[in-house]
Amino acid sequence: MFLNGIGLVQSVYRLARWRPDVVFCKGGFVCVPVGLAAYMMRIPIVLHDSDAHPGLANRILARFAQTIATGTPQDDYVYPTHKTHYIGVPVDHAFTRKYSPAERERLKVAQGVASGRPLVVVTGGGLGAQQLNDAIIATLSHITTTASVVLISGVQHYADIAHQTRALKPSVFQVHAFVGKGMAEILAAADVVVTRAGATTILELAALAKPTILVPNPYLTGGHQLKNAAVYASADAVEVIDEGVLSRTPQKLAERIVTLVQDTERQQVLARNFQRFAMPNAADDMAALVVGAIRCQSSK
Repeated sequence: MFLNGIGLVQSVYRLARWRPDVVFCKGGFVCVPVGLAAYMMRIPIVLHDSDAHPGLANRILARFAQTIATGTPQDDYVYPTHKTHYIGVPVDHAFTRKYSPAERERLKVAQGVASGRPLVVVTGGGLGAQQLNDAIIATLSHITTTASVVLISGVQHYADIAHQTRALKPSVFQVHAFVGKGMAEILAAADVVVTRAGATTILELAALAKPTILVPNPYLTGGHQLKNAAVYASADAVEVIDEGVLSRTPQKLAERIVTLVQDTERQQVLARNFQRFAMPNAADDMAALVVGAIRCQSSK
C-alpha cells in the first residue's frame, strides 16, 4: 500500500506532464496507481483482460474504466456488461495465416524434422517448464515411436536436456532453448502441440487451429491458467492434463499425446472447435475501443 501511494503521486506528476488522451491498462500491479491517477484527472481508462480470471488490478480499476475488453467470452467475467467487449487477444499476423498441408510439410523439412511423420511441439513458455520438460524426456522413447518431437525447453533447462538427448537424430527430436523468431512457423508445422495455458499462447494456437493439450500451471496468480484451460476444455476445443500427473505418472501424458497423434478425426474436432475462439481482428478492435474512448471524452 505504501508503494502504491508513492506510485499514485508519481503517476499524477507524469500524467500532468504528458496530458494523455487515454490510459490503456493490461493488468498487473503497476497499472493501479496509473489508473487511479487517470481517474482523478478525468482521463478515460481502457482495460484489457487476457485471462479468463480477472486480475486484481483490473478488478479494482473496472469501476473507473470507460471501456473494458476481454480475451475470452464475457460470461467468464464479473465486469459490467454495458461497457465490456469480447475481442480476444491480439496476436501476430503470422499466426493467422492459413497453412496448407503441403506448406506444413515444407515447414517440417525447413526445421530439419522428418517429412511425412507426425510432429509434436512441446513448449513451456518463454522460461520453460521443468515438470513438462521432465515428463517429455522421461517418456521420449514412447512418443518418438509415433512422432517427431520439438521441445522448447527454456534457457536454464537447455544444456541438461541437450546432453541427455545428444544421441538422437534431429529429424526425430530437437530441443531449443528459446525461439525468438519463427515460432508461428514451428507451431504451424505441428500436428499436436503441448503447452501451458497462457492466454496469448492459447489464442495463437486457436488462430492456427492446432490440436492442443494444455498443462496449466496451478500455482500462478489466482489459478488463472486453470481457468483459461477450463474455458476451452468446456467447449471441447482442447484436451487438458493436470500438472500433478506429470510428476506422478508422466506416462499418462505420453499416452495422451500418442493417442491424439494417431486419432486424426479427434484432431479435426479439436481444431474446428478451437478455431471458433480465434479473433484475428483483435488488435484492430482493441485500437478502435481506445480511439472510441478518446472521441467519447472529446464529445463531452
